[in-house]
Amino acid sequence: MSILTRIEQGVLTIEFDRLDKKNAITAAMYQQMADALRAAATDDAVRAIVIRGKDEIFTAGNDLEDFLKRPPSSEEDAAKAPVFQFLHEISHAAKPLVAAVSGPAVGIGTTLLLHCDLVYAAEGARFSLPFVQLGLCPEAASSLLLPRLAGYQRAAEKLLLGEPFSAQEAQQIGLVTRVVAGAELHDFALAQARKLAALPASSLRETKRLMKGADTAQMETQMAQEGAVFRRLLQSPEAKEAFTAFFEKRKPDFSRFN
Repeated sequence: MSILTRIEQGVLTIEFDRLDKKNAITAAMYQQMADALRAAATDDAVRAIVIRGKDEIFTAGNDLEDFLKRPPSSEEDAAKAPVFQFLHEISHAAKPLVAAVSGPAVGIGTTLLLHCDLVYAAEGARFSLPFVQLGLCPEAASSLLLPRLAGYQRAAEKLLLGEPFSAQEAQQIGLVTRVVAGAELHDFALAQARKLAALPASSLRETKRLMKGADTAQMETQMAQEGAVFRRLLQSPEAKEAFTAFFEKRKPDFSRFN
């Protein structure tokens, strides 16, 4: 399996388990996570959720080879695609979400954090949003949520250049709640989730709803707009050059494209 799930003491843990592929996420993995989040919504045994990777890496983002085998070609296809099912479930989760990030968190590995309530990162964690570098655009409503969180200029640096940034900087811009020692990360995040699980469940859900509810419609609109642009850009010459260069392990050349 590439996603591990377990429920203990009121906490559902969803763990990336594909270390040989740097925890790159396939369609099947997105489906597993979407199904787990959907089931958790109505499972009284689940009172909080932890999303984590391995000590070495959180996730390298999309498995590009798997993604290119069946990219969504229309709005209808996109709605059914496992990645968009996952994004819907994580962005609408009523129960508290805790993320534990160690090592690189690439692409959706960073944008999914914008939908988590508590984000803990190991000292050596690295975040990156290389969508433009791939000839694409951001997803998960990150083009709305990151500027709102970090301010336009800092968000623009992350989304336009796509360069990695540290856990300490992620905390400074509000993406990360706290930076902890790597050896303590996963135990600490689980302990925080267990604290949440011990609190009144209805109070947690209502407090989260009140904090996020006013932004839900705008977030859904932005996510839909990102999806439409993403599908269009996926067919662009720039994206084809970026993906070809990736698989050929060379630097892409965008100089001939306007």
